[in-house]
Amino acid sequence: MKVSVCVPTYNHEKYIAQMLDGALMQQTDFAFEIVVGDDASTDSAPAIIEEYAQRFPDKIRAYLHPQNLGPKEPKEFGGRNNVLFLLKACQGQYVALCEGDDYWTDPFKLQKQVDFLEAHPDFAICHHDLEVIYEDGSESHSFNPKTQKLISGIEDLLEDRWFVGTASLMYRNFFQEEEFADWHHRAAAGDWALVIQLAARGGIGYIPEVMGNYRKHRGGLSNVHAVTNAYFLRNRRQMFADVNEWLSYKYNDTVQQTLRKYDQLIEEIGN
Repeated sequence: MKVSVCVPTYNHEKYIAQMLDGALMQQTDFAFEIVVGDDASTDSAPAIIEEYAQRFPDKIRAYLHPQNLGPKEPKEFGGRNNVLFLLKACQGQYVALCEGDDYWTDPFKLQKQVDFLEAHPDFAICHHDLEVIYEDGSESHSFNPKTQKLISGIEDLLEDRWFVGTASLMYRNFFQEEEFADWHHRAAAGDWALVIQLAARGGIGYIPEVMGNYRKHRGGLSNVHAVTNAYFLRNRRQMFADVNEWLSYKYNDTVQQTLRKYDQLIEEIGN
């Protein structure tokens, strides 16, 4: 299998069909699978997913968990175990992520990213631009700035700059054989934890094209992962400290600057 499309979802009845349609429309010269994990949704999302899985049995593998995999607390870790389960279930040489409330708009997205990674064997990640759309009607905008670098590396991430939209991420599936770093399970920002581990293994390539939509709505986890949340700030600071040790302090000067920034933010919240 060349590509696994990894789709964690929870209570996305309004969105999941659009996400699955965006994956199913992909035109490729290779085989791909869609691996969906519903984390015991309380809405009609499981029924929608099951209907799609029955229609496309050769394409969709659906895990409809009867109980939420958790953890229940803290809330910042919501859905974590479902995501980790799904990432391990992906059998493809490459994995493309798209949460159940986001969707792809370019039918050649997977092909373009695979072509890039095949042509650049020293790269671990390929990402692209997204359109950020708001449920409340706010004006949409690009996820990445026009100045986004075509080639980035782990040090860019360690400067606390997030530029890899989750719905744009494709990576080499190292975790089919390898385990996640110990600190991954302690990090509330699971997308950061994943991308940092990948960037430690190879470069990050960027395709400056909008190929999907990232949806911002009240139920999204990004509302919990906010700079006004003291717990989340402390957890993010600890993640960078853990990564610094994991990387044997190779980028210590860069990480120390990031840690000082978080110390200041935490102090401001405390005041």
